[in-house]
Amino acid sequence: MTATQERAEAAFSTNPHQDRERLVQTARDLVPLLRGNAGQSERDRRLPEESSEALRKAGLYQLMAPRRCGGSEADFRTYLEVCAELARGDSAAAWITMIFGGGAYCMGLFGDQAREDVYGADPTAAVAGQLTPSAQSKVVDGGYVISGRWMWASGSYQAQWTVSAYPVLDEQGQLSDLRLALLPTSELTIEDSWFVAGMAGTNSNTFVANELFVPEHRTLSLLALGAGVKPSEHTDEPLYRSAAVTGLTLAVTGPILGLAEAAWDATLTTIGKGKAIAYSVYTDLKQSPSYQLNLADARGAIDSARLHLFRAAEDLDRGARDDVVLDDLDRARIRSDMAVAVKRAREAVELLLNIGGAGSFATANPLQRIWRDLGTATRHGYVNADLGREIYARALLGLDQVSPSF
Repeated sequence: MTATQERAEAAFSTNPHQDRERLVQTARDLVPLLRGNAGQSERDRRLPEESSEALRKAGLYQLMAPRRCGGSEADFRTYLEVCAELARGDSAAAWITMIFGGGAYCMGLFGDQAREDVYGADPTAAVAGQLTPSAQSKVVDGGYVISGRWMWASGSYQAQWTVSAYPVLDEQGQLSDLRLALLPTSELTIEDSWFVAGMAGTNSNTFVANELFVPEHRTLSLLALGAGVKPSEHTDEPLYRSAAVTGLTLAVTGPILGLAEAAWDATLTTIGKGKAIAYSVYTDLKQSPSYQLNLADARGAIDSARLHLFRAAEDLDRGARDDVVLDDLDRARIRSDMAVAVKRAREAVELLLNIGGAGSFATANPLQRIWRDLGTATRHGYVNADLGREIYARALLGLDQVSPSF
């Protein structure tokens, strides 16, 4: 038994529902701290050390890591709920936790040797990820030599490792595989390239590798994962039988749901102050029927987003538990659920801004930051709502897909 396995013996769960409640409550307890630091996150363009260390010590960076490595091995429903709860405090904290959750999930796909490389010396190690294959590689004895630049490396200052995609070409220069490389960030350079209007605190800079050797055991075929090939080393870890590409795409929606909830929280605070409606007879906006309807519609939109996302997560988790491969229509419907949730989250925040009025855009008002963060997050390539609807429609019609592996 390895050192990480020995440390993790006590972490095995007999009650997944109880584990979910505990992990969501852990996230909820951190919201006041994260909310207090959210402005600093945006100003510094990186998560404050106090916030990052609180997340690490709470075990949330290891949310999806194997239990035998000291992680929680949480299911996708729990993953979404935790990230949504954190976003009520700080979108950057939620986003980085989501990214590290994806990296920790990937560690469940690797074998024991790679797991020991990461968690053997530091069971709290955080693993980031970039799935755009923007690199070059050459096959060498025992592995690969990789050079490249990976943009949008969220959590670049907090991660100790990262899983980065790279292409493998054959002798004719044709693509033969897309692979993931597990890289120590200590051997990468960080380019300070993240200058944005929203989600500024995610420090999504650029990782750079120059002739970096990666042993074979620290690589995985991304094409094989997309085709449904599952790891075989640990059959007692059903989580990692999930539809990996679909699940990691769905994860992005957790912080988005939480941002809508954060806007709801901020609006209720405003309403609680007895705010008057300018140029009207209403001295307390909660007495206005039109504002009441805006509030009800916003809550309904958030609840709709929540229902669609949790249905998608539960389908993924059920497939993993039952060792059933989700078919194309199932996975396409998950993309549709994501599209619906994204649209509902945007609609909800727009309605809540109507209630807050022009004062919502004061720099001291958290609503304007939430609005900008949501606008940025919901335009991430993984959650392209129009493409998600198109994917679902094509699956319903039995047409060829426009997005490999969805």
